[in-house]
Amino acid sequence: DFRQDGKRIVFTNGCFDILHVGHIRYLQSAKAEGDILVVGLNSDRSVRIIKGEKRPVIMEMQRAEVLASVGFVDYVILFDEPDPHKLITAIAPDVLVKGADWTEAQIVGADVVRAGGGRVVRVPVVPEVSTSRIIEEIVRRYR
Repeated sequence: DFRQDGKRIVFTNGCFDILHVGHIRYLQSAKAEGDILVVGLNSDRSVRIIKGEKRPVIMEMQRAEVLASVGFVDYVILFDEPDPHKLITAIAPDVLVKGADWTEAQIVGADVVRAGGGRVVRVPVVPEVSTSRIIEEIVRRYR
């Protein structure tokens, strides 16, 4: 329906564990690339595969609710795989957004989006801001 209305669908994904200013700026940049922002959110199981058994800190339904409350996020979809390839294929976004800390070759689904006539955008990340750094700082302070 969105495409019939001439809307551009933007897709991005991530764990978004302990939402911080880097996430917010990243999501704002993603939204600026189109009309409808769809965020693929790694499930708890998926996060554990990627980040290790001690993650996520915030459980998936809470992470989803927090993301959905961000005004410029239109849809949040949980996915259980380690990467969003199946989800990207199903959605076929017009724009795929990832942080500039990912090289073009590392961006899962870039080939699918380009093959469908879409584009891939790498947006700047906020230096020295990450969930892992937040966790490290909390551990350091309270030891």
